[in-house]
Amino acid sequence: MPQLAAFPKAFMDELCLSGAMTIRQWIELAATLEVPGLEFYSGFLELRERAAWVESRRIAADLGMTIPMLCCSPDFTHPDAAFRQRQIEQQRGWIEMCAELGGGYCRVLSGQRRPEVSRADGLRYAADCIKACLPAAAERGVTLIIENHYKDNYWEFPEFAQRMDDFCDLVAMIDSPHFGVNYDPSNALLAGDDPLELLRRVKHRVVTMHASDRYLAEGTLADLQREEGSVGYAKRLRHGVIGRGMIDYDGVFSELSGVGFDGWISIEDGVDGMEQLHESVAFLRRKIAQHWGADR
Repeated sequence: MPQLAAFPKAFMDELCLSGAMTIRQWIELAATLEVPGLEFYSGFLELRERAAWVESRRIAADLGMTIPMLCCSPDFTHPDAAFRQRQIEQQRGWIEMCAELGGGYCRVLSGQRRPEVSRADGLRYAADCIKACLPAAAERGVTLIIENHYKDNYWEFPEFAQRMDDFCDLVAMIDSPHFGVNYDPSNALLAGDDPLELLRRVKHRVVTMHASDRYLAEGTLADLQREEGSVGYAKRLRHGVIGRGMIDYDGVFSELSGVGFDGWISIEDGVDGMEQLHESVAFLRRKIAQHWGADR
């Protein structure tokens, strides 16, 4: 049966930019959710110090939690080979960080969708870079997980392999027991794709999931797509309480339970604080019991 983890979507700037929240404070806050896992982000300020890796793991363990997932955003689609090599080295460092945190799943991405990079080149760059990271993952017992992503909080351009055909083609280029998919249903909406159609195409490769739900505070998805060149997330885009947005979670969980998925589901919730996270946890627990119950 899947297990739930929490991701601090509401507190990214506090953890990554201002330092207004410490990792300890986040872990203690997350403990109130009573979920077994936490997903960390490689850009947490404190993680620049290696000593914080083991210390974070200890704090989580003291509160009965593990850190199974590390969210990273390598940028493998830059046209400069030296830049890509630096990204590979950085990802290898994140793999080590993931293992020291006690995690088994380390995210990779394709990279930014730069206008000057062709589809063929971008897919090749991303696949080659991910393959170059696989030996380090195998050595540390870590699985690299690629997400059908929209855009890192701090990127200028959206994900290169954002669209379903690009994502599926990239996944098909990499065959390794240390590689799988981190499926995010609401990101498919932003690509103009059907979340369930995407899931049916990759469900046998899915090893982890981001539980997210989206709504637009104003305008349309077409308006959002016109803002793709802005740094970070567009302001009109919102993460909301899971189960109240546009995602058919019965459909998603029916597909995943049907292929025996039992991995981590990390809650990537709204930006309005802990009350939303508590509501999302309650919804997901009900749906997991419904779709993976002992009587099934």
